[in-house]
Amino acid sequence: MNKPFLLLASLLFLCFSLQVRAQQYSFDQKIALAGDGGYDYLSIDEVNNHLFVSHGTSFHVIDLATEKQVATIDGMQGVHGIAIVNEVNKGFISDGKGKAVVVVDLTTFKIIKTIALPEEDEDGIIYDAYSKKVFVFNGDSKNTCVIDINTLSLVKTIALDGAPEFAVANGKGLIYNNLEDKNSLKVIDTKTLEVKATYPLAPCGGPTGIAFDAANQRLFTGCRTNKGLSVVDAITGKVITTLPIGAGVDAVVYDAETKKIYVSNGDATLTIIQQKSADEYIVIQTLSTQYRAKTMALDKKTKKIYVSAPEFEPGTRKIKPGTFAVLVYKPA
Repeated sequence: MNKPFLLLASLLFLCFSLQVRAQQYSFDQKIALAGDGGYDYLSIDEVNNHLFVSHGTSFHVIDLATEKQVATIDGMQGVHGIAIVNEVNKGFISDGKGKAVVVVDLTTFKIIKTIALPEEDEDGIIYDAYSKKVFVFNGDSKNTCVIDINTLSLVKTIALDGAPEFAVANGKGLIYNNLEDKNSLKVIDTKTLEVKATYPLAPCGGPTGIAFDAANQRLFTGCRTNKGLSVVDAITGKVITTLPIGAGVDAVVYDAETKKIYVSNGDATLTIIQQKSADEYIVIQTLSTQYRAKTMALDKKTKKIYVSAPEFEPGTRKIKPGTFAVLVYKPA
């Protein structure tokens, strides 16, 4: 190997190493929130610059400009997620214990309508801009309910034959949904409202969070059983590679601008992965967070990461009263 090539390779490696170090994340602050109930998804309304934090029977609303709570949406029975639909200025909340989707105004935060559903355990929920419909995924009923954003009514229920976890839309008429108990992924056609395909995810076991790279047609699936992040070809369903992550993964986020994948884990770690090409990836940081801080949102403008969790009694899942908070991490 000639000396100029060795020098070039060394310079490229040095540049990459410096870039990675410059983008390391660190703890920024803690936003304390009242209440001791359970907690689940976090979502960001990019238009209004608000962070929605699921917590027990309510949602906290945080202004991302000040990182202060500005509202609380109360009166539900057991909330999980919220689908943000700015074109109608509405948020659609999955109320799992209430067997309903609760529709709220995104600026006043008032409840507009409660849509009662005949299914059990309304959990993950997303908006598909292509079909103008909201899809709520029902864990115990093993299906998804489709809701029209204008009539605020149930359009159809689609059987999934497995327990659905996170889902993501490709913006062109397809939704990809992980089935945690089947180690597989369902492809839903939002034009026909039918399941189009099923992708086996081996070696991925217990798939939960999922994110999508539109430019490269890649899916990123967090897998609890084997503690891995699987990269999947969205067109063929082929598992391309699997990277090591922490235990108890829940959420996965992809940032197309920086080409980073963020994976929040229940073992007090957050794995950050750099995409080098469509099929090449490298873990660049394992960020220390907090025990069971497993759900997450990424502010695509500031690149800050938000995770939520209370503190627990050592060695237990007993929550210490008054400790629930959103933890904020910022890039260097």
